[in-house]
Amino acid sequence: MSILIVFSGLPATGKTTIATSLCRLLTAVHVGIDSIEHALQSSRHPMADSPLGYVVAQAVAADNLRLGHIVVADCVNPVKASRKAWRSVAAETGAIPLDVRLICSDVREHRRRAESRQSDVIGLIKPSWDRIFILDDEPWDGPPDLTLDTATSSPEALTAQIAARIRSLRPTP
Repeated sequence: MSILIVFSGLPATGKTTIATSLCRLLTAVHVGIDSIEHALQSSRHPMADSPLGYVVAQAVAADNLRLGHIVVADCVNPVKASRKAWRSVAAETGAIPLDVRLICSDVREHRRRAESRQSDVIGLIKPSWDRIFILDDEPWDGPPDLTLDTATSSPEALTAQIAARIRSLRPTP
């Protein structure tokens, strides 16, 4: 059975670190919005500053879910429309959805990460702390399936916690 795990949260909360760790553990497909949006911007696509990156990511995720894969979507996902669209992808493909929201409750640590991190996408300039600090998520319609604080647990512990949740979602034969 396919599973769609959607990571949401502000930049520098640890989404990519944990998402890629989870992909390695589960041999899952990683769909990174940063890579897609950077490719659109680099190509000077006229819709590079639109929701097109999310639309492309959702199509790639759907293709892989139909093949029976576990897909990990790695995105900020700050608006209700994108969260609803990810849920639609899961419903349309028959995948089990799992929304994972990451936060970093320690503002100093969050800022340190934002100011010291390196991009995993060649040529991508990560947003500054000033830009991250003013970002705001639209309220969620209901709580995400998991909200995890990267300031209080290690990436390894959080990866294990998510993996345990995924094991509990899979139907037993």
